[in-house]
Amino acid sequence: MRFLHTADWHIGRRLHGFDLTESQADAFTQIETIAKAEKVDGILLAGDLYDRGLPSESSVEQLNAMIEQLNLTDQIPIYAISGNHDSAIRLATGAQWFKATKFYMATDIKDAFDPITVGDTQIFLLPYFEPFAAAQYFDDESIVHLDQAVAAAVAKMKTLFDPDKKHILEAHFFVSGSTTTDSETQLTVGGLASVPLETLKDFDYVALGHLHGRQALQADNASYSGSPVKFSLSEATQEKGVYILDTETMTREFKPLTPLRDVQLLHESFETLIDPIFYNGLDLDNYYGITLTDTKPIPNVLARLREIYPNIITLEREKGYQASLRPSALNVKHQDPMALLEQFYELVAKDDLSDQQKQWAEDALKKANKEVQP
Repeated sequence: MRFLHTADWHIGRRLHGFDLTESQADAFTQIETIAKAEKVDGILLAGDLYDRGLPSESSVEQLNAMIEQLNLTDQIPIYAISGNHDSAIRLATGAQWFKATKFYMATDIKDAFDPITVGDTQIFLLPYFEPFAAAQYFDDESIVHLDQAVAAAVAKMKTLFDPDKKHILEAHFFVSGSTTTDSETQLTVGGLASVPLETLKDFDYVALGHLHGRQALQADNASYSGSPVKFSLSEATQEKGVYILDTETMTREFKPLTPLRDVQLLHESFETLIDPIFYNGLDLDNYYGITLTDTKPIPNVLARLREIYPNIITLEREKGYQASLRPSALNVKHQDPMALLEQFYELVAKDDLSDQQKQWAEDALKKANKEVQP
């Protein structure tokens, strides 16, 4: 069997106020193309389909169209779970009759104990859940942490293993030792909301969701697919994509996605950034996080940069402003008035007087001198 592993679509997400609808639609089209080209037997969609529990109407419409395209038009089975960003109750609506088209949606811990057999494989769907849900399900008040809850769930799933099948677990949580990015909702508090990799050792493959980088976890039998779109500057260097899992060899191959608009970091001076020689080599339609090396103020800097880079998501200074003089360094009594003004302006405005400002100051100084002359 061949499965495509993806997760963390976060439909409805925005990037520092920028709408990602087009980028997410483009990534979906690439995922569909890969699924059809690879002739996969199903898609493992490991949670966080939406970005929020109460998605907008447009987000619901977009996700519904994606699921319809894959499941009804392309007739590809989908094995999906709810993530921590999803509303399990809302995703569960209609789940019973979804199965008629081989669209399996697991939203409750009890769903994990109804494995789906596909060819040589058993698929266990374990959606995101809070420890108290496991305590209630197992009627065990000693279950108070996620690691305990997942251990109890895994123990029960193992009793359902068919020894003649491969065993895939699809889940949405933080595995101990994984690395995170800024765009993920942290599920760890004091290290208690994480699951040891050792707990998952009896599965042939664990298709994980929650962390947005595929390199977050390095394990022989488990991986995060990562999100198909970049959601923060901390993901700028990540390569997005999906995994193709072959259950005969239990090997997985990463298939990269090409971003419609990439997320990039620029660390340059203002003069460099506005130089055509520099920016003509860039895709100016991308999203940019810019760090200026300049220490002096630049009037209307963001507006001027956006004339070239329309999709700036952050603008920062490397070191902030630096004054070259201290108030005590100004020798007021013995300096030429214009020189004194230039030093004072640099101290306060952190910039040099322009030629026009110097002319205005000289004209005002001449007028003042005439008025005080006897």
